[in-house]
Amino acid sequence: MEGSNRENGYGLKWETLRQDWPLWVWMAGLLVAGLFLYPILPERVPSHWNIRGEVDAYSSRAFGAFFAPLLNIGLYLLMLVLPLVDPRRENYARFAGAYRLLRWGIVLFGSGLYLVTILSALGYRVNVALGVKALVAILFILIGNFMGQLRHNYFVGIKTPWTLANEEVWRRTHRMAGPLWVVAGFLELALSPVQALWGSFLFFTLTAIMVVVPIVYSYLAFRRLAS
Repeated sequence: MEGSNRENGYGLKWETLRQDWPLWVWMAGLLVAGLFLYPILPERVPSHWNIRGEVDAYSSRAFGAFFAPLLNIGLYLLMLVLPLVDPRRENYARFAGAYRLLRWGIVLFGSGLYLVTILSALGYRVNVALGVKALVAILFILIGNFMGQLRHNYFVGIKTPWTLANEEVWRRTHRMAGPLWVVAGFLELALSPVQALWGSFLFFTLTAIMVVVPIVYSYLAFRRLAS
């Protein structure tokens, strides 16, 4: 088994789990916190807010207390096992550090959303729109910082027909998109406190740019290399 892991470049090795031990403690702590919070949460817990930060959907007390902690664990485990079935499995060893940061970033992002939800449910005055936008922006900045390190694979990164078809297109696209995501993320972070509708419009416009520009760039890079 160990020889197979070395050959394929990625496996569920003890070293991987050992390096993530603070994350395991954190995720377990969220579950324990849910047990303590459950008796004091209201019967209806806010679960969704509109663009103005107003609650427009509720969930049950159990859902509010335990869904986010369990989702965090589920996403973390999914990120551990997905590379095992990736045809480009051997490449994960080439960006192991970046992939670890992504696992941590996703879990901490979910934890931040959980905190915002719980505080709101307990009656604290929380600027939910600010909290969510800031968390999203910080996640984009984090991903942008290591995006250029991602190697050709089928689960993580900018997956277009052209990046998947050509490893050089993948490399160029991610090297271009990384700084774009960092700059756009900082602009979104600056826009997070803006409560006016135009602030939300600009925030989502920046997000759309972060998605569309790399897609178009990957197509143009593919055409350029093909010619």
